[in-house]
Amino acid sequence: MTRPVAYHADRIFDGDTWHADAALVVADGRVQGITASRDAPQGPRVAGIIAPGLIDLQVNGGGGVLFNNDPTPDGIAAICAAHGRLGTTGVMVTLITDTPAVTARAVAAGRTASGACPGFLGLHLEGPHLALTRKGTHDPALIRAMTPDDLAALRSAAETLPHLICTVAPESVTHDQIATLIAAGAVVSLGHSDCDEATARQAADAGASMVTHLFNAMGPLGHRAPHLTGAALDDGRLWAGFIADGFHVADTALRIALRGKAGPAGLFAVSDAMSTVGSDADGLILNGRQIFRRGGRLTLADGTLAGADIALSDAVRHLHRGVGLPLGQALALATTAPAAALGLTDQGHLRPGARADFIALSPDVDIRGVWIGGDPLPGQGAPA
Repeated sequence: MTRPVAYHADRIFDGDTWHADAALVVADGRVQGITASRDAPQGPRVAGIIAPGLIDLQVNGGGGVLFNNDPTPDGIAAICAAHGRLGTTGVMVTLITDTPAVTARAVAAGRTASGACPGFLGLHLEGPHLALTRKGTHDPALIRAMTPDDLAALRSAAETLPHLICTVAPESVTHDQIATLIAAGAVVSLGHSDCDEATARQAADAGASMVTHLFNAMGPLGHRAPHLTGAALDDGRLWAGFIADGFHVADTALRIALRGKAGPAGLFAVSDAMSTVGSDADGLILNGRQIFRRGGRLTLADGTLAGADIALSDAVRHLHRGVGLPLGQALALATTAPAAALGLTDQGHLRPGARADFIALSPDVDIRGVWIGGDPLPGQGAPA
């Protein structure tokens, strides 16, 4: 065992609790514990707050790379590196609806990147088994119901990737298909759907445990027709991701959702980031269509939102400063909550035994340092 290193800070958030004038003690890439600074070994003093590294379960791209356009191990590495610099130490790289050939390349790239790419958690396949009526920016020509061949490919992916999330519309799959994916190790997330509440709950009965970008690309919460939105907010078996960029969901709706979500499964923040994040690009191409970057929004020519132009640290900042959440709650929605939703036990928190994935940030959520497995990212992690 290597000699422990103590990182001292004015405040440390462990995922649940704040520690004042404390030190995070790390050895061999794992957290040994958090202790009062006066009782810890000498070590670097970190500028700002120490918190767990952020975990993002929906990342389409970053640093100028869109995974659909570069479904390779290098593409995965570039996306993870771009978001790592912005505080995200765990990334589910996401493929938007595409052809079977591109999907197969993406899965092969994920297998190669597993264990070799810092920050890579696995793949999120968002589509193509969605509802045309709630397609959003997904190419309608590529959307289809799940076939036996699709199921076999997804089952193989689930069995060979570290983690796999499959976003499907309940009306585009069968309950047996959902159960087969769950048995293979996938997480089934419901999204891009026009289904009613009963259909959504039946999908949860079959094993679905997540909902993709709550409120967006699904029937609205009506007082007589709650749709998937209502099931997501009321069913304690369903974790629900949401995009906190100020455009996808009104802050009032987020505050109501955060107050009302019931049960052991809760809400978590995602970025839904596109390739523009961490770059100076003025747009991108997806499935041959131009997406424009204007005023913090990404849209198709007709104004349809097309992913988001934020990193997860931007979502935390918006939750804290825009929505009005205490900083600890905002951080938990991007650390402990997504970790629990994906079933991670040693990430998303800084309790003893956790991976030493942590960040330093200012009270305004400006990222000042990033460590993955106890190692600072290049150009990151400098002491105060």
